[in-house]
Amino acid sequence: MPRADFPVLYLGDGMPRIRNAVAERFPVRSLDDLPPEIAATIRCVVVTWHTIRIDDAFMARFPKLELVASFGVGYDHIDARAAKARGVVVTHTPGVLSDEVADTAFGLLISAVREMGPAERYLRQGQWAARGPYPLTASLRGRTMGILGLGRIGKAIAKRADAFGLKVVYTGRKAQPGVSYPFHPTLLEMANACDILMIAAPGGLDTRHMVGAEVLAALGPNGILINISRGSLVDETALIAALTEKRILAAGLDVFENEPHVPEALRKLDNVVLLPHVGSASHATRDAMADLVVANVFSWADGKGPISPVPETPGEA
Repeated sequence: MPRADFPVLYLGDGMPRIRNAVAERFPVRSLDDLPPEIAATIRCVVVTWHTIRIDDAFMARFPKLELVASFGVGYDHIDARAAKARGVVVTHTPGVLSDEVADTAFGLLISAVREMGPAERYLRQGQWAARGPYPLTASLRGRTMGILGLGRIGKAIAKRADAFGLKVVYTGRKAQPGVSYPFHPTLLEMANACDILMIAAPGGLDTRHMVGAEVLAALGPNGILINISRGSLVDETALIAALTEKRILAAGLDVFENEPHVPEALRKLDNVVLLPHVGSASHATRDAMADLVVANVFSWADGKGPISPVPETPGEA
């Protein structure tokens, strides 16, 4: 029988692996199945999608809330500072998805620089036989990759960049000890020093539209933008203009400002590769992420503390 002393609110569609595992030990409820007397007992909220907003007003509805366990490494959909003020622990799923997302980042990069999408369409439309070889493309050779956000995913991307013979530089809040890559104190300075801008930084108000017209101009007409982080970091209007007017060479995007809605102007462009937020979307990686959500819930309920808390959570740095 599930332990009645740790009721869990489950938010989001899909991920039966999480819900079924948690339900084996604890009573699990949904928002549409939550009378006030049950809401007053909820101790844990499991969030399975980044579009579900958990703000201070939401948390105020659950006076006994102790834990918000979120599926995914990004947690800008959760007001972590408000959670800390309320003594609520927030967990996420870092680490287990780093390699998958880094692979996706490089898939976007290679597809963008070598025009894989247009070249495939050229073949499928019979143009190879009718018009001859596909035109020559740009190359990765001799390029410098600037990484915005050298965290777990950023480091996994840098490792792959090393293998491809790319020079790597990075920027962030501060230089990291023990990192050999050159550090640039500002994004604009780094954009002037690289021709591939790889975005791997967290979303949220602090980073919204960090990559705008000025940064894109600094990247230059041979520049490539890749974003596998959050769409909010890029000013999409500025990016569309830069791509349309060929002020940068190309872009590869797995994330967008208003998902799942992607501007028609972006969808019409041939010099941008677009993916529907699939950076970590393999069976193996999503299972590992789900298992970490469950492990955080079980560890907290057993009095052992969180396994992968966010930095703002109570008791963390």
